[in-house]
Amino acid sequence: MSAQKRQSLLCPNCKKLISTSERRCPHCGTAHPAAWWKNNIWTRGFNDPYVLIKWIIGVNIGIYVISLLLNPSGFGLTLNPLTFLSPSGPILELLGATGRVPIEAYQRYWTLISANYLHGGILHIFFNMAAFRQLGLLVAREYGVYRMFMIYSLGGVIGFLVSYLAGVSWTIGASASVCSLAGALMYYGKSRGGVYGRALYKQIGIWVIILFLFGIMVPVINNWAHGGGIAAGIGLGFVLGYQERKKENIFHKLLAGGLAVLTLLILGWAILSGIYYRFTL
Repeated sequence: MSAQKRQSLLCPNCKKLISTSERRCPHCGTAHPAAWWKNNIWTRGFNDPYVLIKWIIGVNIGIYVISLLLNPSGFGLTLNPLTFLSPSGPILELLGATGRVPIEAYQRYWTLISANYLHGGILHIFFNMAAFRQLGLLVAREYGVYRMFMIYSLGGVIGFLVSYLAGVSWTIGASASVCSLAGALMYYGKSRGGVYGRALYKQIGIWVIILFLFGIMVPVINNWAHGGGIAAGIGLGFVLGYQERKKENIFHKLLAGGLAVLTLLILGWAILSGIYYRFTL
């Protein structure tokens, strides 16, 4: 006996329960809310911040595991927590580390994206993904899922671009992207005002100060990328707007989708070319 056809679903725009027979959502007016192009694995990821954030964290973890497996004899098994389970430098370079050397010596401009998904150790990826999950959900709530992904992606690129212009030779990590989310929340809190806005601005501001002080104490931290990411997040928050002032529209959806496709293509190229060069050179 065939499975019973689903009679209801969540509107892809306002997330309220509606009938699959509705030609237009009675709550928000979205046309053809049950259409397949609005209800598939791709759109569900962007419609649900928890799903999208899980995907991004999963991609980061997957690439981190690949970076370890490509040179199992070269990763760190030391008692130092900062270098424990650290992929080797040459492998990270093959997989798309960015900076002055990869860009100027090899013209690998695409590494401005790929480097956001590489990490130098177990603590590095753990703290970045923990911060991303917390800040990502906040940004998705105030800006929308599509704009959250845009801020995360573009903020990371801008942060690493600032790092490159500052002369940093080699760098990796999602912290520039995470810092851009913090910058967007700072802009939102300052712009919105009120009790909630001021409290959020103060909370994120304290987080940024702690991050800055930690960056001074730990010399390997790329403060240029962090600062560039925060500045990018503030600027993107201003340009893109947040939900209370401007609802997400087709422009945000198309740009976020384009960035997602571009990111997947670059990461796929980075992994395949990294594997090829690892076993042929």
